Amino acid sequence: MTERRSLYAEHPDHRVDLEPNPNRVRVTLDGELLADSARTVVVRESSYAPVVYFPRDDVRSDLLERTDHESFCPFKGEASYWTIRTPERCLENSVWSYEEPFAEVAGLSGLMAFYADRVEWDFGDAGPP
Repeated sequence: MTERRSLYAEHPDHRVDLEPNPNRVRVTLDGELLADSARTVVVRESSYAPVVYFPRDDVRSDLLERTDHESFCPFKGEASYWTIRTPERCLENSVWSYEEPFAEVAGLSGLMAFYADRVEWDFGDAGPP
């Protein structure tokens, strides 16, 4: 098996910036609140759209089921996934987290993200990041 390691040294121009977001952000699905936080982190990565990450404590864990699915990012590490299960529907592998991220992005530890096109977002008056 190939060693999974950070590629920052080989790609010094690749950026993954974590920015604290003081604005309140809510995520819902079919009217069911999934996450609500004024402590999100916006991740801006080279050539990707910004992603909002929520502290795990601000995400409704009672609506999530961990799956066996995993993925790997050479700039963030191994990602674990969760399925969202509400009374209305089930969305497989719609939430992810880097539970042991690479040192360069250690701030991702304890944070979870939602696929933007699978849930509804409320950014309040601030608008999306």
